[in-house]
Amino acid sequence: MVFDSGLVLGKLGITSLGTSEYSSIVSMNLFVALLCACIVIGHLLEENRWMNESITALVIGICTGVIILLISGGTNSHILVFSEDLFFIYLLPPIIFNAGFQVKKKHFFRNFMTIMLFGAVGTMISFTIISFAAIKIFSRMNIGSLELGDYLAIGAIFSATDSVCTLQVLNQDQTPLLYSLVFGEGVVNDATSVVIFNAVQNFDLSQFNTTVVFQLIGNFFYLFLTSTLLGAGAGLLSAYVIKKLYFGRHSTDREVAIMILMAYLSYMLAELFYLSGILTVFFCGIVMSHYTWHNVTEKSRVTTKHAFATLSFIAELFIFLYVGMDALDIEKWRFVKDSPGTSVEVSAILLGMILVGRAAFVFPLSFLSNLTKKAHQEKIDFRQQVLIWWAGLMRGAVSMALAYNQFTKEGHTTLQGNAYMITSTITVVLFSTMVFGLITQPLVRLLLPQPKGLNRMISSEPTTPKSFLVPFLGNGQDSEADLGRHIARPTSLRMLLSTPSHTVHHYWRKFDNAFMRPVFGGRGFVPFVPGSPTEQSTHHLVDEEDEERN
Repeated sequence: MVFDSGLVLGKLGITSLGTSEYSSIVSMNLFVALLCACIVIGHLLEENRWMNESITALVIGICTGVIILLISGGTNSHILVFSEDLFFIYLLPPIIFNAGFQVKKKHFFRNFMTIMLFGAVGTMISFTIISFAAIKIFSRMNIGSLELGDYLAIGAIFSATDSVCTLQVLNQDQTPLLYSLVFGEGVVNDATSVVIFNAVQNFDLSQFNTTVVFQLIGNFFYLFLTSTLLGAGAGLLSAYVIKKLYFGRHSTDREVAIMILMAYLSYMLAELFYLSGILTVFFCGIVMSHYTWHNVTEKSRVTTKHAFATLSFIAELFIFLYVGMDALDIEKWRFVKDSPGTSVEVSAILLGMILVGRAAFVFPLSFLSNLTKKAHQEKIDFRQQVLIWWAGLMRGAVSMALAYNQFTKEGHTTLQGNAYMITSTITVVLFSTMVFGLITQPLVRLLLPQPKGLNRMISSEPTTPKSFLVPFLGNGQDSEADLGRHIARPTSLRMLLSTPSHTVHHYWRKFDNAFMRPVFGGRGFVPFVPGSPTEQSTHHLVDEEDEERN
């Protein structure tokens, strides 16, 4: 992040303090003050059906950038420079981890195959359509020289949905199915887009053939499997260490610290071994919420739950402020100032590609997904398909980071074609976040209306009798007898194929109770001294709270 505060301070008459160290202090003061403003304004707009905190932060970032630009006299070409390292290493991990830690696991794993279908196969379809359209259209336009790798990178960049904005515009309690599908797809989508992007940069595209395509597909499955195992392993390790050493008997601070550090370590290890940090930290959060969270003291449970949510919340606001202010980087706009119409045309074409590319897989794959579901309530109806298509149109910081990686060098660009791609990416991100994001919540209310007075009473639990009884990785302690009254035990391969989620959950429960929980703890583990009145009085409360979280 680069901020030329010396020039601004000179305009304000504070020339004696225009040092580089003071510039950093000014930058941090500016951002902290803006974060506070975003929180206050977001609170005041809490009941507004159009605005949300992400859009508020984006608007405040743009307005602040305009003010700084005016103060500098329009001569400063680097108000703020988007840093992909800051985004991927510091801001994204707490957001994705908290999403995995707080996600309703019952809904996520019940729709796991659909999520994978959208996130992996759908992203490949979108990537293919956008890349092919970019080659056919942009090669005929006078926007500078772009190579095959650039066109394929465009496909990967604009196939990446904005998971961060999805968290802001969709409500997990009001629309649990929609949230689990869109957000779950977004996590897999981001990981797939990054894998495709890295593959485009690493493979020899001069010999592009079917072998390269199969290598790309194999590379994705390898990264998905290894990243998931690494995240689960880190979560299980933290659960085992905390269960065996029980830090809480001396200090709850150590429990909280080891959970935070182990989660971040899983992400950095994934990056170290060139795996998908997004998938790793997401599944680490899921495993930690299933095992580790129950092994710590009650105070640590409350602390970690709110600490993770707070870190995620601040990181989200920081990202949107960051993107909003960096949108006014003069250097990149200077290359396209002589032909603004071409820049607008490129941005409009990219938006059209995004619309078509997403529609090309959401509706066909939803149809295929519905073929595998017998109960009408479990199928994705047309209104939900429209919302899934619309909610995934937003592009955000992941697209920005990948675009800067491909078309700039340390935040700078000197080629006209690269400048067009950067400015168009900025335009698409701003337009999709503000326009599509603003319309998403009203569209949800229009297509999926809720009864008046029930918005705050809507449970995240499923609404069908079957789905109440199929928590794949839920922490519920339903007895086998209770489950047996509603779900027949799997006795044949035919039953396994006809009701896979029921039978898989049955075997998972048996395996989890017999092998996993005795070793790694989890719900039912008592961290205090057995028979402690404090633990006995709070244990049922914690169980009820966890039932709500899952």
